[in-house]
Amino acid sequence: MFLHNVAIAAQQVAILYIIVAVGFICDKTKLYTEKAARLTNDLLFQIVTPAVIIQSFTAMEFNKENFNHLLMSFLGGTVIHVVAILISAPFFKHGKEDSLVIYKFGSVYGNVGYMVLPLAAAVLGEEGVFFCSGVLIPFNIFAFTHGIGLMKKKENGKSGFELKSLIINPGVISVAIGLPLFIFQISLPKIIMQPIIHIASLNTPLAMVMFGTYLSQTDLKKMFVRKQAYVVALLKLIIVPAVCMLIYKLIGITGTLLTALTISASAPTANNTVMFSTKYGRDNETASQTIAIVSFISIITMPFMIALSQL
Repeated sequence: MFLHNVAIAAQQVAILYIIVAVGFICDKTKLYTEKAARLTNDLLFQIVTPAVIIQSFTAMEFNKENFNHLLMSFLGGTVIHVVAILISAPFFKHGKEDSLVIYKFGSVYGNVGYMVLPLAAAVLGEEGVFFCSGVLIPFNIFAFTHGIGLMKKKENGKSGFELKSLIINPGVISVAIGLPLFIFQISLPKIIMQPIIHIASLNTPLAMVMFGTYLSQTDLKKMFVRKQAYVVALLKLIIVPAVCMLIYKLIGITGTLLTALTISASAPTANNTVMFSTKYGRDNETASQTIAIVSFISIITMPFMIALSQL
């Protein structure tokens, strides 16, 4: 089972990096450059990501059991982010601010879409996917509030976080649209739903191709000697999921839900680290290299954490 989980995780990472390689080649051949990718970033940030969130709600069937499962998944996802924020707080205090915020963000936010959902489907089936989909809600709420607060540059000594960003941001607005659709089982007309599905399908390939163009501009020789990226990996892939797993067991979460939440907690650094970095003018090289290193290491750590949750 452990080797099977390793193979599944490795396959997901391999698929991801084939798409990244396309972006890398596109930048090197000037077909789609890093400069063009920066211009595309707002499309991903403001349109594509919200479509993914709304689609995730419309795909769920509402009943009492599913609603309770969604609440437990939401609670579990909230635990993941609160624990990650608290544990990572003492780290990354020395160095350039544009790099430090990347490490802080990367220690908290995991790839709960591309990596988690396919892995949950392979290991746990449809029930696992449903549980993990619930984690997308707190992920987006935290990313578009706390995450923006980290990434947004301070002005006149004030924090980058603004109270209005707690409500007026693509992530929270999308949840506000999607949640009533789920609760009241509102079926959108095909003429509206199909464009949402098509736009949402752009998320992974567009993000990965963009990531590839950014990676093309980095010094790959220096990537694997970036010490703080390994600290991010230690926090994100081992310490945070281990603490979360302990909390889940203490509050009585077991079985499929425990494994699903553990998969979510142990995911490598989120792809949208680069998207947020670009949006707020942070260090794209650090973001790209950190995602790459943490994702490679996760091939071994994720199956290990899954095995622990199933003991």
